[in-house]
Amino acid sequence: MTLVEARTPDPKKFIKGATGDWEIVIGMEVHAQVTSQSKLFSGASTEFGNDPNDNVSLVDAAMPGMLPVINEECVRQAIRTGLGLKAEINLKSVFDRKNYFYPDLPQGYQISQFKQPIVGEGIIYLDMPEERVEIGVERLHLEQDAGKSLHDQHPSMSFVDLNRSGVALMEIVSKPDIRSSDEARAYLTKLRTILRYLGTCDGNMDQGSMRADVNVSVRRPGEGFGTRCEIKNVNSIRFVGQAIEYEARRQMAILEDGGTIDQETRLFDAAKGETRSMRSKEEAHDYRYFPDPDLLPLEFTQAFVDDLAKDLPELPDEKKARFVQDWSLTPYDADVLVSEKVSADFFEEVANGRDAKLAANWVINELFGRLNKEGLELGTSPVSAAQLGGIVDLIKAGTISGKIAKDLFEIVWTEGGDPAQIVEDRGMKQVTDLGAIETVVDEIMAANPDKVEQAKEKPNLVGWFVGQVMKASKGKANPQAVSDMLKQKIGVE
Repeated sequence: MTLVEARTPDPKKFIKGATGDWEIVIGMEVHAQVTSQSKLFSGASTEFGNDPNDNVSLVDAAMPGMLPVINEECVRQAIRTGLGLKAEINLKSVFDRKNYFYPDLPQGYQISQFKQPIVGEGIIYLDMPEERVEIGVERLHLEQDAGKSLHDQHPSMSFVDLNRSGVALMEIVSKPDIRSSDEARAYLTKLRTILRYLGTCDGNMDQGSMRADVNVSVRRPGEGFGTRCEIKNVNSIRFVGQAIEYEARRQMAILEDGGTIDQETRLFDAAKGETRSMRSKEEAHDYRYFPDPDLLPLEFTQAFVDDLAKDLPELPDEKKARFVQDWSLTPYDADVLVSEKVSADFFEEVANGRDAKLAANWVINELFGRLNKEGLELGTSPVSAAQLGGIVDLIKAGTISGKIAKDLFEIVWTEGGDPAQIVEDRGMKQVTDLGAIETVVDEIMAANPDKVEQAKEKPNLVGWFVGQVMKASKGKANPQAVSDMLKQKIGVE
């Protein structure tokens, strides 16, 4: 990773140590599995969950005489990702051999890209609570994954599963622009969202299709970069935050005691919430990179890139801006809705032709809240976009009150059906007959003369009367009509 200073120190992000303030400097190398049916240099399947060594071709197993052949779809996916990251696309790149030995690396080297990657510098924007932060992307290169060593299958032997061997990875390297664990989590979340919108990686960290190597160092504010330690293969966004917090404190304690930081590779132990040493850090030259003699340089035209750019979907930042401008949503609500493409699409279906703010409220608070409570995904929601839109229509038309709408939502959630028909069949319509409402209003005012007098001095107490009328009418009275009538009868504005 090229270390270039890009951000000015921000005191709000400093960490208090025993001897003064410290600043965390973080860079990330994210390995994202390319969404493709076959591997980077072979026709073997990339399907997840198959039995060990089911997805292995002779190329993946490094049998003698087997030559790699580039998968054009993986190249397309890398370019599309680069375009989504607002990055420079290099029309010529080179595949290199990265030489190291490990039992699950049959060739004895990994085919990767070193000095000439397929994608150059890009940008990811983070909308943090207090500011918008710009995180630079150093590069994106294509490489093949290694297999997996299994150490828990036999008491004295390790087994090797080569299903992942040769699977296409995009290594996306950030610049050292991240300054807190919150920013690191936000960066990884935003990157995963972009990849999912593009359809270039499914982002399923629990399946290993997205993993993060996190480089952490600390320094006194205003000083140069400190010695960094790399935390390998962190497989959840939450663990990334925990690993950074622990590692920064560990390094601060060593430096404040007069020690020095050893550059090394570390692992994060999620059970203990701590990092531990894995090995001393190898420098790039230890891998003896050289261009792979079996693969020609990868070259394509600008027209090829332009054709891919034409088909890019609307990405999260653009979609959020449109939701705020066209739908008049708050930035917070827009953020929630665009965090997953399926959520944004669902909302747009509900909001189309309707009150968008009201639709957003029901999608975020009622539907998403209930899905979270039940542990369900949006794709398995018992309430469809059409049904939720129907509820919004009934509220907007004044057919039902907010209280009745919540009861109606519960019925649709548990029983299904057309909201309008349910309201009709079950007599759930809001009472707008002023004569019927007036009788209830008069009764409640007669029963509470002291509160009537108080309301004349404190008009806010009208809300209490509205609540009593709504309770007496079992939520069927129109709250606005009730409020207007009470103000008239009590004599307040």
